[in-house]
Amino acid sequence: MSIDVRVATDDDLERWNGYVAQSPQGTLCHELEALRVQAEHADAKIHPLIGFKGQEPVGLFPVFEIAKQFVTTVFSPPPHLRVPYLGPAFLNMGKLKQRKRERRRQRFMDGCFEWIESELNPKYGHIRTATAFEDSRPFKWNAYDVTPEYTYAVDLTVGKEDLLMSFSSDARSNIRNTDDDAYEVTVGGPEEIRLIHEQVKHRYESQDISFGVPVEFVLELADRTENGHVRPYTLRVDGEFVGGILALEYDGTTGRWMGGVRTDADVDVPTNDLLDWGIMNDGLENGLETYDLVGADTRRINRYKAKFNPDLETYYSLEYGSWGMRTIASLYDSVK
Repeated sequence: MSIDVRVATDDDLERWNGYVAQSPQGTLCHELEALRVQAEHADAKIHPLIGFKGQEPVGLFPVFEIAKQFVTTVFSPPPHLRVPYLGPAFLNMGKLKQRKRERRRQRFMDGCFEWIESELNPKYGHIRTATAFEDSRPFKWNAYDVTPEYTYAVDLTVGKEDLLMSFSSDARSNIRNTDDDAYEVTVGGPEEIRLIHEQVKHRYESQDISFGVPVEFVLELADRTENGHVRPYTLRVDGEFVGGILALEYDGTTGRWMGGVRTDADVDVPTNDLLDWGIMNDGLENGLETYDLVGADTRRINRYKAKFNPDLETYYSLEYGSWGMRTIASLYDSVK
């Protein structure tokens, strides 16, 4: 039986978030409300592709269409918003043997490629997958260039003391030896989102790096997401904001999305160590399995992230288009 790939109907969309929750590749940003917020702030049109084998769903692939100067481009996730991962999410394949799983996955992806080509005919495409996406060959076989990317993931299932003991000595010391009365780490709301966003924007701009993520995008994502959470963790000293991290929490994972930048505040506390530990502590208490440090491709930053003894994980950047059209890649902001 062939795979039927189509734009999701109203009935499909009612079940969409449930399908996302079932998929190993499903993330907060795959959820329907999150897709709509991304489309609004990227000035893009969302095409939520879905595939069925008979009545059984086999995959989701949210595709964003952006047309500029008569040139159509496709993205997943869309540019400028620094969404960590998106791309295809597969369903009901874990029970299959390797040969059948590969065949079903390939037929779903072929159906998506055929739809994109016939309906959109893009000149350029860029996809960034989730870490659970393991097989990039369907893209390679359809003229996409495949680039492996890396992130760090901390295992939260080992327990609090074993986790802390796995850290580097300086991280352990910073966490254990900082007086609890010297600072406060809390999870806030819209005000804290604005504080963290402004601090990150200022830090990027001070290094002459563009940071075009609208704060309204983050606020709407936090407000409208159905099953996931945008958690703004802030560290304050004597009631004054010092630093923060926006964490994306979905299913068993919490991720270090934005923040954790160097602070200009003159305080004698290891701000980012304490923020990261605060997020991990919450994850431990809430039964989460993983803390994704979101990115392990920047040598300068990796030294800091590696001190939490994370595992190295792979995801993929996938790019389509002629050499001339690759100049459009400047549209696409990396998450790193």
